[in-house]
Amino acid sequence: MDITAYLHTLDVIVILGYLITLIFIGLYASRKVQKSGDLFLGGRHLRWGNIGFSIWGTNVGPSMLVASASLAYSTGVVGGNFSWLAFPLLILLSMVFVPKYLHTQISTTPEFLSKRFSESTRDLLSWYNLVAIMILWLGGTLYAGGIMISQLLNWPLILSVTALMGVAISFTVAGGLVAVVYTDTFQMVLLIIASVILTVFGIYEVGGVEKLICSVPEDYWHLFRPASDPEYPWHALVLGYPVLGIWFWCTDQTIVQRVLGARDLRHGQQGVLFTGWLKILDTFIFMIPGIACFVLFPQLEDPDTAYLTMVTRLLPSGLVGLVIAVIIAALISTVDSGLNSLSTVFTLDIYAKKIKPQATDREKTRMGRWVTVIGGIVSVVLALSLSLVEKNLFALFQSIISYLAPPMATVFLLGVLWKRANTLAANTTLIFGSILCLGIGIADLSGFPEKGFFPPFLLMSFYLFAGLCSFMVVLSLLTRPPQRHSLPGLKAIYRAQQYSTTTIWWLWGILVGVMLGLYILFN
Repeated sequence: MDITAYLHTLDVIVILGYLITLIFIGLYASRKVQKSGDLFLGGRHLRWGNIGFSIWGTNVGPSMLVASASLAYSTGVVGGNFSWLAFPLLILLSMVFVPKYLHTQISTTPEFLSKRFSESTRDLLSWYNLVAIMILWLGGTLYAGGIMISQLLNWPLILSVTALMGVAISFTVAGGLVAVVYTDTFQMVLLIIASVILTVFGIYEVGGVEKLICSVPEDYWHLFRPASDPEYPWHALVLGYPVLGIWFWCTDQTIVQRVLGARDLRHGQQGVLFTGWLKILDTFIFMIPGIACFVLFPQLEDPDTAYLTMVTRLLPSGLVGLVIAVIIAALISTVDSGLNSLSTVFTLDIYAKKIKPQATDREKTRMGRWVTVIGGIVSVVLALSLSLVEKNLFALFQSIISYLAPPMATVFLLGVLWKRANTLAANTTLIFGSILCLGIGIADLSGFPEKGFFPPFLLMSFYLFAGLCSFMVVLSLLTRPPQRHSLPGLKAIYRAQQYSTTTIWWLWGILVGVMLGLYILFN
């Protein structure tokens, strides 16, 4: 799809105006970067609004804009579960993990495991984190972004991927997490506005909400599918999504890094709560346009073009440019977040710990920027490799997460909730689990030994998680208990902070009520 045929002068002005504004925001934020703590954690001065928008913006990448509309075009709102089932995991992050993270004053999630288990656990997790960031946040996002840029401008995939990475590197190298969070906030406000406009235009063109509801198969409006569904059976979602969610929302460096930069516990927890409310929007503003596209353009050859079809066919001049700017925003937001996390983990957990412990603050900042550039180049190669996998974008992203999640989810969850878990069990689970999960994941994505050989990826993720949890528990019980003192309990942490959780629990309770109401409505 060559979108240049649909662009008018006003659209070009909007796109250029957006890019200039974004560059100004990034340069303004970069003035505050004077030391490594500013580059990696924003100086630990982030407020709840910036945290909430930035977490949501990191999650809302190309997989939401294009892949969600594509899935909605083909199957309806079932993909909304990947947004709405996040709320229990966000509660877990806010009320259990955030207090422990901020109390221990960590800069990375591997550093947290070094305090719970040992330095050897930190080393293993650091390398695992690097692999996960490279594959999912950088390789996967670049691939999805490259497809979109190719559709927009009719460029070759390699040129689209390279151009996108070049822009993301420039923001991350200059401003670090401060620039990432500031631009995320600006971009996400634009994203909400543009997506709401597209949703309203889509419903209007269909003929109203009632016409939209009646014009598609009834199961398009069901969040849960029958157990016989080949890809998204209800029990796979209920069992498998929490595994993905524990890793993605509670332990993944790219998500957690925003919370680690919070100015205090209250801002950290409220930022996560704000993300929970923003996640409600996902189904309405990312999936409804896909369903409307199914009604208006039922003969699309490739469902992945549903989002851009709606943009180019329905929106007037000027708004087309705004939505293209938003697409660029979502791409840059996710890629620069991944780059910043990559440089943080390598610089603080590997370079400053193992390679050059005496490194000065200036040397760590310089190394972080070099890692950003090198990681970006490697990610371009990974993105082009993913083009060989025969899956739609949504399934590809969720499949990758499903096979990355079990080892990390197991070690973090048992490490936080079970004092008897020891270092030997944690390290063995990380090593054995990583080899097992990545091996099965590569086999499944490549169709070996044949397509359909493995269960749906969500069920497979649950089976792997259950097996690794059992393995870690048994090995912990068969070996010596941990010698070091466990991390302080939540009551002790809250008591030390002199912080009442009553208000935040009430706000979470309201969100739970809203989510339960939505699930009743859509079933």
